[in-house]
Amino acid sequence: MFSRAARSWVLRTTGGGLGTRGTHSPGGSARSQGKMAPYYTNHYAQRSYPMPDEPYCTELTAEQQALKEKEKGSWAQLSQEEKVALYRLQFRESFAEMNRRSSEWKTVMGCVFFFIGLTGLLIWWQRVYVFPEKPVTLTDERKAQQLQRLLDMKSNPVQGLASRWDYERKEWKK
Repeated sequence: MFSRAARSWVLRTTGGGLGTRGTHSPGGSARSQGKMAPYYTNHYAQRSYPMPDEPYCTELTAEQQALKEKEKGSWAQLSQEEKVALYRLQFRESFAEMNRRSSEWKTVMGCVFFFIGLTGLLIWWQRVYVFPEKPVTLTDERKAQQLQRLLDMKSNPVQGLASRWDYERKEWKK
């Protein structure tokens, strides 16, 4: 909040030299002839900064100028539509519009699911076409043979695999 107030003060005291563009002419200096798009306003539509430095619409049409003249009179004579139009000249959005939820989460979730699906297809393609077949040693039959060989060699008889095997009954200890 303080930085916006300081920026606003600097812009007012320096003649708008920081937030505007200058134009050159041959033999002349760069002087600001007015603000150019997209730098034409200091309007911030935020809940934390509800009162912008400048109105939203700075260039008024004939209808809007007539409405601004009518604004100087009694507000009881203004219709609801005219009051809304005056509000829209000053502010870009109402608080309800600023607080409105966006549908951006749907786009983000769509992109996330798209890339998850793309990754799944890539992994499937790699498993089918890139990775080699499983080695023979990973089949269930070979695993059973390896386990039987370890038990026959009595590997780790104190605390390991052989300590849990009952050699007399040929089954695992309970």
